[in-house]
Amino acid sequence: MDSRIRLILLDFDGTLADTRQANTSAYVAALTEAGYPLTEQEYADRYFGMRCDEFLRTYGIDDPVERERLRLRKIELYPTFFGSVKLNRPLWDFCRQFRTQGGRVWIVSTGSRANIDNAMRHLGIGGPDTPETLCPEGRVDGILAGPDIACSKPAPDCFLEAMRREGVSAAETLIFEDSPVGLEAARRSGAPYFRVSL
Repeated sequence: MDSRIRLILLDFDGTLADTRQANTSAYVAALTEAGYPLTEQEYADRYFGMRCDEFLRTYGIDDPVERERLRLRKIELYPTFFGSVKLNRPLWDFCRQFRTQGGRVWIVSTGSRANIDNAMRHLGIGGPDTPETLCPEGRVDGILAGPDIACSKPAPDCFLEAMRREGVSAAETLIFEDSPVGLEAARRSGAPYFRVSL
């Protein structure tokens, strides 16, 4: 059996890009603006890494309409904090080289697709349909984000779906992740994986 790596799957936040400060600042700004007290330290200690809806429910916002309003406002505010977003340059250079040799690279994240698209645009990375002129840093071959998969990490569904779409096996896939839930999802997928620490 050919076990050559044909597909790389990357988590986005905390793996391909250091977005921690930008995400934290955007959430704090959106909630503070709406009259909900939240400090950056509190968010980092208690909520970082949660999906938006889970975070807002855990925080104590029961009204789904209010949660959706805050989620959309956070997306609007997020780009104003992009000055702190940093690309994981060694990992991205590795992925670009891998693509020149015929490999495929996908982003697989539980994050919001709008947030990922905005951050990628800021970093100069394009999605599969982005015109070449708009992605000076290159592109990825596919993106699976939060709403695309019913069962989020630590379930392996997102990784397995990307493998299915590319027609590759777990043995032909390499995953890069940073969070405990992401690493558990990678382990359950059966693919080899690396832990990233930014």
